[in-house]
Amino acid sequence: MTHLPTDPFTSAVELAAAIRRKEVSPVEVADSYLQRMDALDPRLNAYCHRADHDVRKAAAQAADAVVRAASPEDLPAFHGVPLPVKDYLDVAGWPTTYGSAGADPAPATTSAPVVRRFTEAGFVLLGKTTLSEFGSVSFTESEALGISRNPWDPDRSPGGSSSGAGVAVASGMAPIAHAADGGGSIRVPASCNGLVGLKPTRGLVTDATIVCEGMATDGVLTRTVADSAAALDVLARHDPAAWWSPPTPQCSFTDALTAAPPAGLRVGVLVEPPIAGMSVDPACLAAVDTTLRTLEAAGHHVVDVPLPLPPTDELIAAFMTIWNAAAAGMPLADPDRIEPHNRIQREAARAVDSWAYAEAAQRTQRLSRRIVEAFVGSFDLLVTPTMACLPPPIGFWRTGSGDDPMTPVRKSYPLAVFTSLFNVTGQPAISLPLHHDAASGLPVGVQLVAAPWREDLLLQVSRTLELELPWAHRRPPVS
Repeated sequence: MTHLPTDPFTSAVELAAAIRRKEVSPVEVADSYLQRMDALDPRLNAYCHRADHDVRKAAAQAADAVVRAASPEDLPAFHGVPLPVKDYLDVAGWPTTYGSAGADPAPATTSAPVVRRFTEAGFVLLGKTTLSEFGSVSFTESEALGISRNPWDPDRSPGGSSSGAGVAVASGMAPIAHAADGGGSIRVPASCNGLVGLKPTRGLVTDATIVCEGMATDGVLTRTVADSAAALDVLARHDPAAWWSPPTPQCSFTDALTAAPPAGLRVGVLVEPPIAGMSVDPACLAAVDTTLRTLEAAGHHVVDVPLPLPPTDELIAAFMTIWNAAAAGMPLADPDRIEPHNRIQREAARAVDSWAYAEAAQRTQRLSRRIVEAFVGSFDLLVTPTMACLPPPIGFWRTGSGDDPMTPVRKSYPLAVFTSLFNVTGQPAISLPLHHDAASGLPVGVQLVAAPWREDLLLQVSRTLELELPWAHRRPPVS
């Protein structure tokens, strides 16, 4: 076998193909990324748990399987490809912190269903990545895990809550990474780090339990649309043990990318934040303009139809009643060590009785129905900024937090204001790195939203944009 190509930004799909062709060994691949972690992670802080012995052992087993395989087609789709897991899912033998200093340090005894799907697909688990405590804010600057930094500018945030996943892939410390999204936690770090981040339709990807009334879901962060499609093929499997789970899609998402691209789509636009009075950075608006011009040139039609958004107070109240209880079920050894804003949210959740919670869940469903019905009647695709701002400076949330512990939550609003709406509606949404701000040198994401269960359409349009506005050549300075 030859050595790993010098480019650590090789896509996961290409890396898997090279392993199947015996051009590179899973051991060499794993060692390459572990070495990059040694070199880059002390500055960027993407990883909160490393188990290099476990990684090398799994890579060696993957290398043996390559030798024993009668045919390359006998190997799973991502055989030997490293993938880190966000530290809110259990991996057997590794601790799970949920980003909290109050977490139980005992190793997990079993792996979460999503993690098992990854290993069944051949991934070598590369360690665990940082997140904000309980994933409750859009950045990681915590007592438990420290500060995660953006490889495009280490004085800026990489977004969150899947902060470490975004940093790892953007800097070449992983070819692909698990992430999860309850209000934008896949799409926000995709925008901040210049990556592709797809949030699937509510219920398409299942785990052990339903979180946030199905507003939260698992996925990945990647550099290419093809990697996102292939990973969704791994994750979108019927789960008979789940409370709700659709059949496994009949057509693979990878195959959808080779189908004829759709023509004449109705494209809606949303650039006014769902929270009234919030401004949008000009670079984020420029990114939307570029995207719309490209879609029009491809034969699609921009339609001037507003999305019927609820009043700001109604939207926030509907979301936060459920969001406050998102950490329920996460075991803690020392609840007194959780961060102040999460303590307040836990207290607020406990103050809501079961009747009021059920009413809030039903209000959220009615809100979702109103928006989705209007969406389906007016649009095939909606284009929005992924964020209302550029990646903020490290420490931006601290101003005012001494007087008001909820400051970190409110300062997350500009990052997640466009993304969280589609956690409520459950629609598939993807952030693409279609713009680069010349003044700051930072990537700027654009969010595309489709009707429920239309990941195929979302990926097809994303592939068209990837070809017209390529981003694969961009590399962050700290890489």
